[in-house]
Formats: sequence, C-alpha cells, structure tokens
Amino acid sequence: MAELVRLDVGKVAHGGHCVARHEGRVVFVRHALPGEVVMARVTEGGDDARMWRADAVEVLEASPDRVPSVWPEAGPGGIGGGELAHVALPAQRRWKLDVLRESFERFARVEFPGEVAPAPGDDARGGLRWRTRATATAGPDGRASMHLHRGDGMRPLGALPIAVEAVERALLDGRFPAGSRVAAVAPGGGEARLLVDGRPWRGGRADTRPNAPRRVRESVETPQGRWDYQVDAAGFWQVHVEAPHVLVEQVLSRVGEADVVLDLYAGAGLFTVPLASQGRSVTSVEADAGASRDARRNAHALPSAGIVHADTRRFLETQRPTADAVVLDPPRSGAGARTLAAVDATAARRLVYVACDPVALARDVALLAGHGFRLVEAQAFDLFPMTHHVETVATFERS
Repeated sequence: MAELVRLDVGKVAHGGHCVARHEGRVVFVRHALPGEVVMARVTEGGDDARMWRADAVEVLEASPDRVPSVWPEAGPGGIGGGELAHVALPAQRRWKLDVLRESFERFARVEFPGEVAPAPGDDARGGLRWRTRATATAGPDGRASMHLHRGDGMRPLGALPIAVEAVERALLDGRFPAGSRVAAVAPGGGEARLLVDGRPWRGGRADTRPNAPRRVRESVETPQGRWDYQVDAAGFWQVHVEAPHVLVEQVLSRVGEADVVLDLYAGAGLFTVPLASQGRSVTSVEADAGASRDARRNAHALPSAGIVHADTRRFLETQRPTADAVVLDPPRSGAGARTLAAVDATAARRLVYVACDPVALARDVALLAGHGFRLVEAQAFDLFPMTHHVETVATFERS
C-alpha cells in the first residue's frame, strides 16, 4: 500500500513511533515528532483495518526538535536501527522519558521516579560512534547490507554512524559470501574483529587456523575498581562502549551491604565478577551455554562466585536458593510472574533490576509490588542513541 495521508501527529508511543488518527483510525507513524503535521505513506493496513502503520515522508509543519537526519539510510522506507535520527538528542531523551512515564502509569499504576541520563561522551559525539557490535547480511554483490524496516528487502550499507569507526569500516570495506551473516566486534571500541557465519574472518577470507581467535577482551572500570573479561566474539556483551561501566557502577551502588547475592540472567558475568571481587557470595545463573562458560572463565579466580548454567526460573523453583539481594537482568520480555514468584521465595530484602524495555519493566514493577517489593529508585540511561531503546536500573526493597 502506498496511500498518502495528511496527519496531525500526537504523542510518542513505545516502539519508536508517534500516534495519529485518520478518519477514526489509529495510525502509528514513524519519522515524525509530536505536534508536527506530515504527509505519511501508509505501510501496513487496509481499508478495513482498525490500525495503520505509516512513515512520514513530507513535513508540512515541523517541530522545533527536528534536526536533519544523521543517518538518512534509516529514514522513511529505509533500514531499521535509527528511527530517532531526525530528533535532537535532548528531545530523544524526553521522548524516552515520556514512554517510561506512560508505561509506569499504565501498567504499574505508579510514577516513574527518575530521568533519562546520557552516557559519558555521547553529547560530545553527537549521539554517534557508540556501538561496538553490529551485524549485517551480505548482499548479492558481497556488500554488507541490512533489512528494510518491517520489510523483506535489503539495502547495502553506505554508512553506519552509530557504530564506532572500526566496526563501520570493517563492514563497509569488506566483501563477503552472498547471503552470509556478518558480525563486527570492536572490544572497548578498539580494533574490529569479524565473524562470517560464526567463523573468524581474516584478510578477506575465513580464518581456518585451528587456533583462530574467537575471544575478545573487555574491561570495566568504575570508581569501585577495574575488572577484566574474556567473551566469545559472537556472545552477548553490552553494545554501547560505555554501557558496561555505567551499569556495573549502578549495580554496585544499589546492592547495598548484601553478603549473599543471586545474579540472574547473568550472561558472561558482567555483574558477577565485581560483586564477587568485593567478597560477596555470588551465584551466577545463565541459560546460554556459551555465556555461562564465559562467566566461569571470568570468575575462575573468585572463590566466592558460583557459576550455574541453567534456566533462571527452573533453577529458582527447583533449587530454592536464599539470598540477601537479587540482581535481575532479564531479556527484553521481562522476568514475568512465575520467575518473580520464585524470586520472592528467596527471601531477598533488596532487588536491583536492569531493564531494556519500559513496558516489560512496568509490568514487573506491578508484579513485584504484589510480592511486597517497593520501588524505591529508578534511573534510565540513554545507551541506544538514535533509537527508541532505553536502559533502566531500578531498586526495590522488601516492605
């Protein structure tokens, strides 16, 4: 569908779009700003649909928060991953704060108590050059390409300004087997490493050496200390160059004097290592086998750290551990009712929740309240500039 409609754009909504109405129908419109008047191309929905999706393709009345897009390829009809590239940085943070406030009021029936803070260095970089990991698919000509937003087609990348330069150059300058999945990783924002279909890539071809390196070194430094990690190049690690430092500092400052800590959905041990290095007894629980192996390696010199490869909910329900505090960093879908009921059974007095989705967090805030956990503090961090994503750290205490 290519119908053009004139829209008066309303408030922001979770997912990177704003809400408008056309002939009584809700329209979720991307690449717009609240208060604008735009011509929008309908991308999903027919005449009998109650809801449409659309892209703003012409701005008739612009918001003062609109700026020239820093990544036009991610604009209307383009690739995903830069849906707020037309929004001034301070307004991007207000956008995310509005989503957090609306999510908390709607799903948790409480006010969101924090703000949205930038990561160190982001303002100086204009919200660019922060991503240390990126993936693409090789097109028919071997060029790194990305899928169109909510579409089947692909477009070769001409730029990737949200990535650190080493990642951008590794993807844009290379040529890869058509259809292959290409991942570029620049630990700490340094030299990039390439994986093609999960295999190390070196000098324009697969690195077939038996000892071809698959691991990268990361470090985290906060006022509380410095810690070193090794993770599989294809494994999970926070993608913003400053995110590990920001989040570790937040978790350490919030966990209190707890001697026994459960680190749930622990990944490669980002929080387990600094918590255990302070002499706490820490149990790291992670379902992904590779991440759990990384955590075991990273915590090998810390006798107070126990590494468990298991599904978090199943571990809690079958082992019934107890703890003074719980650190919870669930996937985007949140922890959910059964997992939080099992967390309740640990008798922990304090819970530190690291969340990457405002709606999932707000739903879990309501569930935790039902278990006697009171939200005492929450702060969001703009660790994904130019996108609608936001990271939030919340502290709960048992009432």
